[in-house]
Amino acid sequence: MKLIQAVLRPEKLAEVKEALMELGIHGLTVLDVRGYGQQRGRREIYRGAEYVVELLPKTMIQVAVPEELADRVVDTIARAARTGEIGDGKIFILPLEEAVRVRTGERGPAAL
Repeated sequence: MKLIQAVLRPEKLAEVKEALMELGIHGLTVLDVRGYGQQRGRREIYRGAEYVVELLPKTMIQVAVPEELADRVVDTIARAARTGEIGDGKIFILPLEEAVRVRTGERGPAAL
């Protein structure tokens, strides 16, 4: 099993979610986060004063999938989230040692 974490633009969440549902992935966790990467924030002007916004709003999704689906899920997320501009985000793939469905006690891939 793999845990896929993707940090992306908030406005791309609906497209990513829809693409994952078409792939047959129905469970995901969504978090509102802030951060920066290569763009290192941005400069804005408010009432004539310039200031730097260092931490930009982003959305993180987490999806637990069987190992054999991981590459397809990553490709689907990347395709749906891509704008071609700096700040599109990152995808992290982590090994997932165990999963337990609280309601039934199922373990492993059956719990996903």
